[in-house]
Amino acid sequence: MSRNKLLSKLILLPLSKLYGLGVAVRNQMFERKMLKQEEFDIPVIVVGNIAVGGTGKTPHVEYVVNLLRDRYRIGVISRGYKRRTKGFVHATNRSTPEDIGDEPYQIFQKFGNDVTVAVCEKRVDGINKIREVNKDINLIVLDDAFQHRYVKPSVSVVLTEYNRPVFADHLMPYGRLREPASSVSRADVVVVTKCPSSMTPMEYRMFKENLSLFPYQKLFFSRYLYGHLVPVFPENCAAVPYLDWLTENDSILIVTGIANPRPFVRHIRRYKSKVRLIRFHDHVNYSHSDMEAIRRKFDTMTGKRRFVLTTEKDAVKLSHSPYFPHSLKAVTSYMPVSVDFVAPQLDEPTFDASLQKLISGNHL
Repeated sequence: MSRNKLLSKLILLPLSKLYGLGVAVRNQMFERKMLKQEEFDIPVIVVGNIAVGGTGKTPHVEYVVNLLRDRYRIGVISRGYKRRTKGFVHATNRSTPEDIGDEPYQIFQKFGNDVTVAVCEKRVDGINKIREVNKDINLIVLDDAFQHRYVKPSVSVVLTEYNRPVFADHLMPYGRLREPASSVSRADVVVVTKCPSSMTPMEYRMFKENLSLFPYQKLFFSRYLYGHLVPVFPENCAAVPYLDWLTENDSILIVTGIANPRPFVRHIRRYKSKVRLIRFHDHVNYSHSDMEAIRRKFDTMTGKRRFVLTTEKDAVKLSHSPYFPHSLKAVTSYMPVSVDFVAPQLDEPTFDASLQKLISGNHL
């Protein structure tokens, strides 16, 4: 181990322990009711994680909303990370990603006709205010609020990524965990996300053993399903390519601003075209210089046909950017993702049935 790496570990480990102590003290204050949790008369589902980014919260929130929207009148509340507004904001047709954040905007674009979407840093205030906006709401979905313990959830769904599960991670800043791995014990449902299609029975058992869940906790495994390409700028796009049609003479520039682009990039590399990547930090607000960097990278590419491909979350912001190069609009697409739950055994209860049973059981 190099001297710099050793020094880094010596510095980060004490900081990690100090951070963990602060989280533990706060959690104990909630457990001992020194800090108050607000309980509501309608079901509140929390979808979150204990790691920083990259577990697939938004696709799983969308899955839950899609599952329940025919049975409930749903309100979705998110913090609205990196938005340029403060406090409670109700999403409307005039909202932009800058107003409410990229992920809430994506959810609103998909489900805005069926559900009410809002953002608020204080989830208790958010729940009260969204119910004033729509008095018919009878179920709340809180996006990324597992750490926000001022709300007492009816059902907590916690996500952990297949490639970096909580039991193999460390507390910040040494690792990516926002809470100790033991905090998973508060969850009703744990989902291992971004699983490969080729998981073996031994891998299922390994996760089950290492997560050490209580008998009442439910464990599920999910994977991403990638859809057909969709134009980011449909008014400028004459045709959208099928990845199967591309050859080694074609080139794709992947543009990402998400926490973990590896599964997305790995999926694109399965096809025959040449692939290049330009990566920005998670929740990036694309600037004029960022757009120029994309254009310059694209101009260096060779190939019979050249395309720009991005994620669904990035498409939300790119489509609203005044700086996006006009010359690239006709060749820029995004790839939507959806969640598919995989069952180790056919006779086990499904995620859908288990979630609906938990909701009914907590609100008879």
